[in-house]
Amino acid sequence: MMENSEVHDDDQETPAEDVFIAPSIYEKEILAGASYTHHSPVPSLVKDDLSIDCALGVDEAGRGPVLGMAILFPVEFWTDNLGSMVYGLLYLPLDSHRSLLAGTHHFDDSKVLKPKVRSDLMQLLCTSGTDLFQSCGWATRVMSARDISSGMLKPLGTYNLNAQAMDATIDLIKEVFAKGINVTEIYIDTIGKEEVYQKKLEKIFPTTKITVAKKADSKFPCVSAASVCAKVTRDAALEVGYQSYRASSSDLEESKTSASAWGSGYPSDARAVGWLAQNMDPLFGWGNECRFSWSTAKDMLEANATSIKVDWPDMNNDQQARRMTDFYITATTMDEDKPEDELTTWYGGPVSEAVF
Repeated sequence: MMENSEVHDDDQETPAEDVFIAPSIYEKEILAGASYTHHSPVPSLVKDDLSIDCALGVDEAGRGPVLGMAILFPVEFWTDNLGSMVYGLLYLPLDSHRSLLAGTHHFDDSKVLKPKVRSDLMQLLCTSGTDLFQSCGWATRVMSARDISSGMLKPLGTYNLNAQAMDATIDLIKEVFAKGINVTEIYIDTIGKEEVYQKKLEKIFPTTKITVAKKADSKFPCVSAASVCAKVTRDAALEVGYQSYRASSSDLEESKTSASAWGSGYPSDARAVGWLAQNMDPLFGWGNECRFSWSTAKDMLEANATSIKVDWPDMNNDQQARRMTDFYITATTMDEDKPEDELTTWYGGPVSEAVF
């Protein structure tokens, strides 16, 4: 699988040194390399009147990294987080969609906001009494590198990244509807071809106006805010993981560093690639943090002279499968003209009654 070809600013993608640790950070799941979903409380302005029309945006962070998790927002050992992906979602009353998010707080695509700015915006979303807290509800879906790779490396019927992302998006939106939120407009940064994705969503949510567009995170404020939620959650997840890693590190110099030491996690970032090269186990490679389906990891493992190759049997291959009766000893299996099967004679062969 090739990495995402989109060009990234590695400094902008690198977590802030003092990133806000949002409620969407589940340390136990992160350190275990597990995927999970978080929903904020329904904001008071919406909860007090569930009939109010709402706009909803969805975006992701961490789609392309070889290290870390991907996080989707509707709006484990440390290394488990480098290749993760996060989807984010954010919703709010339709009449304040642009005025509050773009006008008052200047939300924009998280990739163009400074790490400290997006961290501060996320903190405002989570701070009781602020206008953002009272108006906006948000959610995230953290997809671990382990789960992403296991889907993409299935021997039969690959579960590709686009399909995983689409399912995560749909599930997040359904969960918001299940809370009784009156979502009348949905805006999503495209996954693949816009028209195909939009038609699929329109079949699932037929009464809602849906807009799927490229660069939606820079066009629609609710998508920009969802982008910030996803990016800050991923940044914080990386920091939590790195704290665990440095706590167990015997290297005093390395233990003093923050998550920025291994960079953004993208294969274009020399810091991320350098960390991979220096922390590769010859048998297991890396932990749950790494997307083994990405060519960066594959090539590095194959090029390493000390790496150990393992051929796993394909349990779905009928030619390799053995039936229980294959191990039974019969007169035909003991035919002297046939080559001996070590397994069938492991405990010896049959004997006649004369022996007793």
